[in-house]
Amino acid sequence: MTKYRKTAEAVSRLTPEQYRVTQRNGTEYPGTGEYLTNEEPGIYVDVVSGEPLFASSDKFDSGTGWPSFTKPVEQVNIIELRDTAHGMTRTEVRSAFGNSHLGHVFPDGPADHGGLRYCINSAALRFIHRDEMEAEGYGSYIKFVEGSR
Repeated sequence: MTKYRKTAEAVSRLTPEQYRVTQRNGTEYPGTGEYLTNEEPGIYVDVVSGEPLFASSDKFDSGTGWPSFTKPVEQVNIIELRDTAHGMTRTEVRSAFGNSHLGHVFPDGPADHGGLRYCINSAALRFIHRDEMEAEGYGSYIKFVEGSR
């Protein structure tokens, strides 16, 4: 079984934007994220720890300016925390093993897919195309992306 964790080496490889988002609870500007319009089949993992977070088959265009997903690929890899910053009450989403700030979850997603919208910063993610998943150790997750766009 793969062990996912945050290491000093992984943090040192982050770009300034990835560091600001994942380690300082930042938010990328809407419409600027690398994965906003990505429609390729694959899996999104934590840029720090590599833990699997979201599948392309659960990604949708929310019109908000950030990649949005209906659910995590494995709930155990996600931590949801109450966030009262900026005068709002929201639910922050963090990776369980990497403790990276990912974004927020809102109850305004597609009703036919559970009604949640995981609004996630591209800077917190690394995308692994379905064709590369086996070679990168994510072969057991291919079943989550089959039939994706």
